[in-house]
Amino acid sequence: MRAFYPILRGLLLGVIGYLLGAGAFALATGQGLTSEPALVLGYALGLIGWLLGVGLWEVWAREWLGWPAHREEPEGWARYFRFTTDHKVIGVQYLVTFIGVLLLGGLLAMLMRLELMQPGLQVFANRDQYNTVMSLHGIFMIAVAVATIIGGLGNYLVPLMIGARDMAFPRLNALSYWLVPPAALALLSSPLVGGFDSGWTAYPPLSVTNATGQVLFNLAFITVGLSSILGGLNFLTTIIFLRAPGMTWGRLPIFVWSIFLTSILSLIATQFVATALLMVLFDRVVGTGFFNPAKGGDPLFYQHVFWFYSHPAVYIMIVPAFGVILEILPHFARKPLFAYRWAVGGFMGIVGLSFLVWAHHMFTSGMPYFLHLPFMATTELISVPTGLVFLAALGTIWQGRLWLRTPMLIAMAFLWNFLIGGITGIFLADVPTDFHFQDTYFVVGHFHYTIMGGMIFALIAGIYYWFPKITGRMYDERLGRIHALWLFLAYNSTFLPMFWAGLYGMNRRIADYPPYLAGVNIWVSISAFVLGASFAFFVVHLAYAWARGPRAVANPWQARTLEWQTSSPPPVENFPVLPRVVGDPYGYGVPGSAHAWVGASSGE
Repeated sequence: MRAFYPILRGLLLGVIGYLLGAGAFALATGQGLTSEPALVLGYALGLIGWLLGVGLWEVWAREWLGWPAHREEPEGWARYFRFTTDHKVIGVQYLVTFIGVLLLGGLLAMLMRLELMQPGLQVFANRDQYNTVMSLHGIFMIAVAVATIIGGLGNYLVPLMIGARDMAFPRLNALSYWLVPPAALALLSSPLVGGFDSGWTAYPPLSVTNATGQVLFNLAFITVGLSSILGGLNFLTTIIFLRAPGMTWGRLPIFVWSIFLTSILSLIATQFVATALLMVLFDRVVGTGFFNPAKGGDPLFYQHVFWFYSHPAVYIMIVPAFGVILEILPHFARKPLFAYRWAVGGFMGIVGLSFLVWAHHMFTSGMPYFLHLPFMATTELISVPTGLVFLAALGTIWQGRLWLRTPMLIAMAFLWNFLIGGITGIFLADVPTDFHFQDTYFVVGHFHYTIMGGMIFALIAGIYYWFPKITGRMYDERLGRIHALWLFLAYNSTFLPMFWAGLYGMNRRIADYPPYLAGVNIWVSISAFVLGASFAFFVVHLAYAWARGPRAVANPWQARTLEWQTSSPPPVENFPVLPRVVGDPYGYGVPGSAHAWVGASSGE
């Protein structure tokens, strides 16, 4: 029970902070504790109380007053419930937290598919309830897609892969994680004050006029955005300044490149969505008119600011996913990563062009027609660097000696899924077809093939690949292969028919549909339930393996990158001495090739 003291203390101080902030406003104005201004002030003070309670005070804030900080690092599983500065513990905290959010978002999807099995309303009392569940599902899954690979796998692996002791700013790293739980709690609490039915995009005027739960959505989104900005700053500093001797830019593992370039997006773009959401809060709480035409505002202004972040956010999700896949493929194909420099250049091209394509989400919004052609052109253009990355993956497997273990099977499934997502994206990038498919299930299918079929599949492949390193245990390979096949078949059975449904008029984000679409919806719902069961199988399998699986050797895949050249799991400071990098991380089949010297052979 003692292990939970920091969290219990954080919850207590968070509640006290909320009551102080909301209570002071209520006393001053006569409004209730759940009025929208009281919610904003209470949330801000509650967030501060939470952070101080979980450990910010002992580990960091005491030094601000000239007092010694408490640096005690607990042993065993208790360290996962504390404000620890070990990047590996923080990585596991991110992974476990966001897998929990993934499962919760999946349960909400099951409710939606249960409702959509037949025309009419079956599960929900009204359409507003459906829209609230749909909105929660959307924002939970977006949070998982944005943060899980970079926060979980990135935090755990990047210092190991570059031969560093830890992240550049360990306490800032811990802070970026502990900002996440109160944001999740705010979203879960939103139904208590009416929920929000605006979807994850939160377009005004609906997001300015709907129930008070929208305020909690905005506050949670801004909090996670702050976490993302801090994480991006930390990764950039770590990769630039803490690489081991000999780790030149041309010797960086491709996963590290993907995290580095994604961090640039996180640092630059996230500020814009925070600005958009703050303006919505001001319209609601202060009475400004940023998006009210009667006060000189413009609702389309929100969409421009929002999508200036949210299309780069697609690449915050998918570039690290490609980094995971390109990391796995050379090790299981036993050949060098094909066109390494072109793949890095492809990532760079994606990052640069991602800021120039936002308005293709707005072709049907009423924006000026003269903007259609340039944004259609830039959206088509970004497929060129994306194609370079995809071809690097195909070239790596071509004529390789494929070792079809679980990570490799899921990585190959990723390539199929992303191909479908890319092909169908062409129709949404072109103005004439986008006018037909906008707000239909064609968009739902495309988005899920790109993000879930891409990012989530890459996350699962990465978890299987690095599971022995993180836990020191091995999972059952036979069960892993069963899960890979189950996941792939159920996923495609669920989302491929959505393109047909969208083509024939199935609108997204609604609780009902014409009777002629009942057959395809029954098929999709049953497939979705089978897909959901595959995630339950995945969690149970790996939880059992973590607790009871056989001990893993340091390098079960015989891989070359640095994280595999230390024990599983690694010691606190990763390596007994700093490694010395001497060659390509993917030089399979090259006689005498080595990536790094570790330990006595490093010359340290």
